[in-house]
Amino acid sequence: MSDQTSTSRRALLGGIAAAGMAAAVSSGKAMAGPTAITYSGPTITLWPGKAPGAPAKLPIRKVQQQSKDAAFDDRWITGIAAPSLEVRQPAYRDGSAVILLPGGGYGFLSWDNEGEEQARWLTARGVTCFILSYRLPGEGWARRETVPLQDAQRAVRLVRARAAEFGIDPKRVAVLGFSAGGHLAGSIATRFGEDVYTPVDKADALSARPDLAGMIYPVVSLSQSFTHGGSRDNLLGENASEALRQAGSVENRVTAETPPVFLTASSDDGLVPIGNSLAMYGAMLARQRPAEFHGFDKGGHGFGARLGSATPAHAWPDLFHAYGRRHGIFTA
Repeated sequence: MSDQTSTSRRALLGGIAAAGMAAAVSSGKAMAGPTAITYSGPTITLWPGKAPGAPAKLPIRKVQQQSKDAAFDDRWITGIAAPSLEVRQPAYRDGSAVILLPGGGYGFLSWDNEGEEQARWLTARGVTCFILSYRLPGEGWARRETVPLQDAQRAVRLVRARAAEFGIDPKRVAVLGFSAGGHLAGSIATRFGEDVYTPVDKADALSARPDLAGMIYPVVSLSQSFTHGGSRDNLLGENASEALRQAGSVENRVTAETPPVFLTASSDDGLVPIGNSLAMYGAMLARQRPAEFHGFDKGGHGFGARLGSATPAHAWPDLFHAYGRRHGIFTA
């Protein structure tokens, strides 16, 4: 992301926690690769009627353009009253699906950097993408600590329910989350069977377990010293009990049923310390679950797929795709 965008994101995400160095990006363009031909598909509304726990006054959608470069967008979205999946279809399909979970500290969604640009990279490789516009827990919803998880569970189930429509194998559905979206990816990977909402239709009889989870510079722990305080407080509330913080810490939720997990982070990430990824990797190893972790010397935070080749962390998308191939998710 541009220096101006990185600075403003850092100021917002780090307002409650310690701020740090954001990604140093050499270009505003996504990484080079196969020619991306992406077809926008339908918008899939997650819930019939109002979403669970709706406030009396629904939040009003707001889109803020952070980019100062006319060559690319960098929109932040708040006020999500009707959570949805935005479908991005490839020119050819390999039968896999990735549900993208943008970050933003649970206070906004970094829509382009961690949504649209990721979709362009993946659709160029035959992956059908679904960008999840999930609700923000601090916008008045009841049971705020489970609001994003409700949407993530419902999203996985709906993608499986409509797999035939989009040419998807329902056994090859991955999630890929960034920063706080990485926490959500870890949460759905470890809490897919938790009853966090009342079923609304036949889709809710399907499994919400993703077949693979990618966690990119993720928030993981909500209780350790290296947590990102802004994400924690936006999800749980500023006065959350220690018990609630422990329950929301992904590393505490890993079980024998957790799907394969891919992790990447940079040691110079001053916003969400690399200790988060290490905690998740250690928890996966302790449970003898398949996991791969790539720690980079340089990359900072919030780099998405925009890093130039001179920055070590630029390699992560190819590493993620290779990991997915080894686990039978991707075939291209």
